[in-house]
Amino acid sequence: MTVPPVSSPAVPDTTRTRIQQEAARLFVKSGYHGVSMREVAEAVGVTKPALYHHYADKEALFLAMLEGTLAGLSRLVQAANSQVGIRLQLDTLVYELLASAPEQRVGLQLASELRHVNPDRRAAFEQEYRRVWVGGLSRLFEDAAARGELRGDLPPAMLARAFLAITYPLVTGAPTSDPQGTARALLAVFLDGATPR
Repeated sequence: MTVPPVSSPAVPDTTRTRIQQEAARLFVKSGYHGVSMREVAEAVGVTKPALYHHYADKEALFLAMLEGTLAGLSRLVQAANSQVGIRLQLDTLVYELLASAPEQRVGLQLASELRHVNPDRRAAFEQEYRRVWVGGLSRLFEDAAARGELRGDLPPAMLARAFLAITYPLVTGAPTSDPQGTARALLAVFLDGATPR
């Protein structure tokens, strides 16, 4: 069953939104150390003091963008949770991943620059990522196993990691020529295996 992507809430065109969009573009292009707050201000068309009014420093801006990515992942888990049954939940999740693939790619590229952030702030973000995304997926699998929809001998966290590994190609690199067909195949392999029945 194909589930159309859930509409994401409209993002108002605010200065903060423009700052994050331009900063994300610059960080992806040049890396964390290759971008200055002056460049971000110029790209947005604001003064440096105006930029600092919104974000205390480059690290705060960078983490705010990653928190936005994490909020998007949380919405994906919520969309899946609103469905009944693990097949429909994962179908929804996969199609939501496809619908947001460009944003997911940016989020992954930004996350690769996390090593440049203060270790305490990095650890806090990574912990929140595990709670929201990996934990959210683990709960989906745990609930499905409790309903008898999945094998009970596989830990939910392991299923979550396997699901992430098998769907990773959907949001990395160049899009495939048939992303929905690829998504269906990956989901079928995950739920039903690759061997003939």
